[in-house]
Amino acid sequence: MAGDKNGSGEAKSAAGSPISLMVKDPERLARNIALIVEALSRAAANYLKPRENGSVSGDLVDEISEIVKTLSKVVEYWTSDPSRSFTAQTRLFGRYFALWNTMLARMAGAEMPPIAKPDPRDKRFQDPQWSENAYFDFIKQFYLVTAQWADELARDATDLDQHTRLKARFYVRQVANAISPSNFLFTNPEILRDTLDSSAENLVRGANMLADDIAAGEGELKIRQVDTKSFTIGGNLALTPGKVVHQNDVCQLIQYKPATAEVLKRPLLIVPPWINKFYILDLTPEKSFIKWAVEQGHTVFVVSWVNPDERQAGKSFEHYMREGILESLDVIQKITRENEVNAIGYCVGGTLLSFTLAYMAATGDTRIAAATLFATQVDFTFAGDLKVFIDEEQIESLEKKMSVRGYLEGKNMASSFNMLRSNELIWSYVVNNYFRGREPIPFDLLFWNWDATRMPAANHSFYLRNCYLDNKLAKGELEVGETKLSLRDVKIPIFNLATREDHIAPPRSVFYGSSFFGGPVTFVLSGSGHIAGVVNPPVRKKYQYWTGPAPVGDGFDEWLMHAEEHPGSWWPHWQAWVESLDDTRVKARIPGGRRVKPIEDAPGSYVKVMSE
Repeated sequence: MAGDKNGSGEAKSAAGSPISLMVKDPERLARNIALIVEALSRAAANYLKPRENGSVSGDLVDEISEIVKTLSKVVEYWTSDPSRSFTAQTRLFGRYFALWNTMLARMAGAEMPPIAKPDPRDKRFQDPQWSENAYFDFIKQFYLVTAQWADELARDATDLDQHTRLKARFYVRQVANAISPSNFLFTNPEILRDTLDSSAENLVRGANMLADDIAAGEGELKIRQVDTKSFTIGGNLALTPGKVVHQNDVCQLIQYKPATAEVLKRPLLIVPPWINKFYILDLTPEKSFIKWAVEQGHTVFVVSWVNPDERQAGKSFEHYMREGILESLDVIQKITRENEVNAIGYCVGGTLLSFTLAYMAATGDTRIAAATLFATQVDFTFAGDLKVFIDEEQIESLEKKMSVRGYLEGKNMASSFNMLRSNELIWSYVVNNYFRGREPIPFDLLFWNWDATRMPAANHSFYLRNCYLDNKLAKGELEVGETKLSLRDVKIPIFNLATREDHIAPPRSVFYGSSFFGGPVTFVLSGSGHIAGVVNPPVRKKYQYWTGPAPVGDGFDEWLMHAEEHPGSWWPHWQAWVESLDDTRVKARIPGGRRVKPIEDAPGSYVKVMSE
């Protein structure tokens, strides 16, 4: 490290704050190094044992092969033409030279602006030493320059098809995130400080946590993101009182106890995604959309999907429609004696609801009078980074994997979602857990994220092929039996909510999907992302939402330019929209309505089944 070393064992850069290099207790450090080696040996044994007995598959090899194959096409593009290769090298080394000159001037005492800056939202480089200390600042900027250059190579490989470039940019980001200097001991000032101050106690704790997490993952690293012992479903999560009033092979139907003397005449059916569990809408009471909706006078029914195993292997989109939504409508009609229902679909639950609305329109079923879609895609043209995982070769590989058990394990789907935000959902925990030796904090949202669900083979394959790969729902090319489905036939009012920072259902994709329905669509944009933008109770007074004219085509950017911003939660705005359609109130309904015998208390037993 540049600078002078004083008698106290501190190294001070010419343009930075002092960093203590003094080992406070050498004997303790030596003992801890031995403990670290012992824990890492245990971690290695936990990793190797299931591979020796054949209980772990070679998925990682397949994934690495896919990454190498994709990135090699980018390399081939730039190296096949000498002029392109020269341009790429000049671009990189020019920036390196500028960075080197900047750092030399800084070492001489000059104030120099940085060559590369991290995104203001990037939490990896928030420690002051990343900017104040010349050594760490150089490493940080060298990394940012290199990562930006690599992304530009993938972006500008114009001879490659769009899907290959999308995959290449995604994989470049994954590699860049993995090799960030924030992820290593001697290049992260926070880790280095912790290690020297504690004589490596942090690394001892981290190495033991690493061994435990590999054991918990049965040979694969199962990174702990949350203190799971702090939460129980039905204990301190999913507490809104109600009853399970129906169940079958794919779901339970929950009816919640009313909180008002009178309720809206139209019951409310909520269709959550089966990729996750429904209690994202019923976390703690102060965050619960379900509790809030009950308090606004809705008779709330929620579908709680089964966590499938081999028995649901053949359950397809049609089964989930018939046994999930249509059967629930039958039960709601029997309990409430109402012929009109308001419905909500969240994420892929909204896609299934839209599929069902098209089927109901084609068959003359008018029981859903108005529908709300939370962060839902019905057209997948602009589906974002998840399309990285969707092409014929990858789907065939996934189908082969699912055929072994009849379902996709929850950890596989969780891994894909975590990769979309790998800095926040993977590498921040690697640093916190295994280098800093800190246990994750208890956080209800992260517990829900950890509580993954499996995917039935037939359903998941249908969804990936017909929606993401071939976009058949938007094209009107899907059929149920001999019934052709078209979203144009859906004439009921639609409230279509997008979230501005959504990495799963990008707002442009949600907006564009609005144009495929045949009736009036109210488009609303919420601040934040796929979860926080939806689960945003009014009492918290967080974020904002935008309203504007009716959505038209692919005009999201223009719509946003003319939209009106409102502070706080969009929930009351949605409530006003619902009541504008029909605000008739009737006497509150008890679960089951004395016509259907309740099975068990909410949240039911299906939601409590954990995945591997």
